Amino acid sequence: MKKTLLSFAVMAFMGAASVSSAQAQAKMTPGTVSVGGQAMYPNKNIVENAVNSADHTTLVAAVKAAGLVETLQGKGPFTVFAPTNAAFSALPAGTVETLVKPENKATLTKILTYHVVAGNMTADKIMAAIKAGKGTASLKTVSGGTLKAMMNGPKNVVLVDEKGNVSTISTYDVTQSNGVIHVIDKVLMP
Repeated sequence: MKKTLLSFAVMAFMGAASVSSAQAQAKMTPGTVSVGGQAMYPNKNIVENAVNSADHTTLVAAVKAAGLVETLQGKGPFTVFAPTNAAFSALPAGTVETLVKPENKATLTKILTYHVVAGNMTADKIMAAIKAGKGTASLKTVSGGTLKAMMNGPKNVVLVDEKGNVSTISTYDVTQSNGVIHVIDKVLMP
C-alpha cells in the first residue's frame, strides 16, 4: 500500500526541472517546464499538471485524500511549494500512511494548505519580498500559518517553517493556468 500510495500521490508536484535533451525541450510549448520527467503546461491547472509528475505521486495522493483537488483546480491564483516524493519519504516511517487515513483528514489538510500561498508568487516576487524585508520575507499560507523565505546564496531561496525546518526550492516558476509551483526538497510543517 505504501508503494502504491507514494506512486499515486506525489507523481505530479515535485521533481527536477531538467529536460532529458535539448530536442525534448525544443518540442515543448514556450513557458513549459519539465517536472518529474513530464512537461508542465502553463495552460493547465495545478492538479492537471501535478498528476503527471513521477516525482509528486505522494503529494497528489495526499491532495486527493485531503479533498483538496477541487480547490487546487479553482481559479486561484495559488503559489504551491510542492514537496517531492523524496521529501515525503524523509518523514518518519508511517507518517504518510497515518496522515492519509480518513480520521486524520483535518491534520493532512492543514499540512498541505501550509504549502500554499494565495497569489502568484514567482521567484522574482519572492526574492523582491526578501530584499524588501531586509533578508526575510513572511509568507502567509492558506492554512493561516507563516513561512519565512530567505536567500541562501545569491540565487537560492530557502523556506523555513514554524518548527524551524529548512526546505530548498529546487525548481522555480513552474507556471500553471491558476498559479505557480515551486518544487521543494522537504515537507514543511505548521
